[in-house]
Amino acid sequence: MQAEAVFEENRKREMTTVSEKIAASQVKDLREKSGAPMGDCLKALQEAKGDIEAAFVVLRKRGMASAQKKASRTTNEGAVGTYIHAGGKIGVLIELNCESDFVARTADFQDLLKDLAMHIAASDPRYVKPEDVTAADMDREKEIYRAQAAATGKPAPVIEKIVDGKMAKFYEEVCLLEQPFIKEQTVSIKELIAQKVAKLGENITVRRFARFKVGAADWTVAQTKPVEAATE
Repeated sequence: MQAEAVFEENRKREMTTVSEKIAASQVKDLREKSGAPMGDCLKALQEAKGDIEAAFVVLRKRGMASAQKKASRTTNEGAVGTYIHAGGKIGVLIELNCESDFVARTADFQDLLKDLAMHIAASDPRYVKPEDVTAADMDREKEIYRAQAAATGKPAPVIEKIVDGKMAKFYEEVCLLEQPFIKEQTVSIKELIAQKVAKLGENITVRRFARFKVGAADWTVAQTKPVEAATE
């Protein structure tokens, strides 16, 4: 028991020392980088011993965990956002949902809506998430990757691992939630949304979007498959 008490005292002393070393400017920088509340930023910096990049990873993990807990909650409110690229050659229309009209009207939600519309204009995703990819597109890509891998002469188990890796890259290229955010390449769109979920306390989902480009042979209209609400 005495050893445990000594350990706990040392731990508290170490945390106090770390806390004293965390400058307000560091908390402010992490707040601007992550969008997380100041208190969460301070705790993450304390856990990461003042390393802003490591603290940012801590916040991202917490944000994803928070988002996963809320993922089954119904999102019937929200807003529709638009983005017209300079020159009027590319236009995007997107519906972003949340749980309450109050959150939909917050600056954080509206900023996210604008960022997502701008990202879609720049990155041209074809689907919202991997589960939305059509069977035809999935089978076509797998067939191509499997043929490419087979040409190397590698054994079947290795070929399937190669195919899985290439499919993950394919999803990153065509699915909005898997793409790296254009303003911050180390953060995926899924993680960007998770940060807002953690901050606002509500589930946030992309329901659908459309992207048009002047002179293009086709256009993108993507709608995600609905998630069944959890039963209480």
